[in-house]
Amino acid sequence: MIIRAKSAALAGALLLAGGLAVPAQAGPWTQAHPRQAQVLARTHHQAVRINHQRREGDLTGAEARALRSSNRAIVQQTRAYAKDNGGYITRAEQRTLNQQLNAQSRAIGR
Repeated sequence: MIIRAKSAALAGALLLAGGLAVPAQAGPWTQAHPRQAQVLARTHHQAVRINHQRREGDLTGAEARALRSSNRAIVQQTRAYAKDNGGYITRAEQRTLNQQLNAQSRAIGR
């Protein structure tokens, strides 16, 4: 009886550990590459800034929606670049994305 309980607990732990590993490997364009992680961290930070500015009343609802849409487009473009390049983005693509993020950052600050 005790052996069965231990083996069931071990099997449950292995199943749980295996189940947790699968979502982390969602695809070849995950955040594993440093350039992609940097761009995605910036998009997250800017989403936080947009929400903060909206709560403070510095942005209208329409402005916040437009900025969020732009932010999502940058994330989608990042994923598309990574998908095309085997899971990473090139320096030129990172530069392009950062230029878009810089423009968006200026728009948030206005």
